Amino acid sequence: MEERDFLSLVIVAWPALQKGVLLTLGLAAVVVAITLVLGVTTAVVMVYAGRWTRGVLRLYVDFIRGVPALAIIFSIYYLLPFAGLQLREFDSAAVALAVFFTAHVTEVARGALESVARGQEDAAKAVGLWFMQRLAYVVFPQAMRRFLPPWMNVVVEIIKGTALVSLLGIVDLMLATQQVVGRTFEAMLFYGVAVAIYVLINATLSNLSRMLERRFAYLDR
Repeated sequence: MEERDFLSLVIVAWPALQKGVLLTLGLAAVVVAITLVLGVTTAVVMVYAGRWTRGVLRLYVDFIRGVPALAIIFSIYYLLPFAGLQLREFDSAAVALAVFFTAHVTEVARGALESVARGQEDAAKAVGLWFMQRLAYVVFPQAMRRFLPPWMNVVVEIIKGTALVSLLGIVDLMLATQQVVGRTFEAMLFYGVAVAIYVLINATLSNLSRMLERRFAYLDR
């Protein structure tokens, strides 16, 4: 294929691909926000709550991490209507991915929290800090450095995991690419474009991760 034909095809197809990119990024942003809040909260409970609560949450984390994301997506999408909850495709996908990746973020956050020496908390108690103050001023700042790299890896996995929602008919980047290929019959060209877009997104996230690591590097000194 000539370079001119390549560019003309991509230009014509770009509006459809752009919509897919925006939906992919929007879905990923929603899932990242939900999993960050729920994952860190769950990790705090796992580290500081009683034995039975920790046991229940450990079962959830281990079970979800052992199940394929696609199984969670189909379960949420097809089983919730039987419980009287009729969600849109986008909402079902967001819930399913949030359930799946919250377990992964929980494990990352738990490891980061437990890496902070208990002596630090004992010192914080000695100066009169209550629980939330100890978390905010002592534990979280020190855990941040150990939390960021693996968490950014989970964010990358979330971006890649959004491709699965195309199986629900959601026009993300993957389904938009498939539709363009169906019209143009240029599979190699447009799947290559899709790969390039995914690589660009994840490379940007990797660079952001390195910037954040440098930003919080002082915490290890």
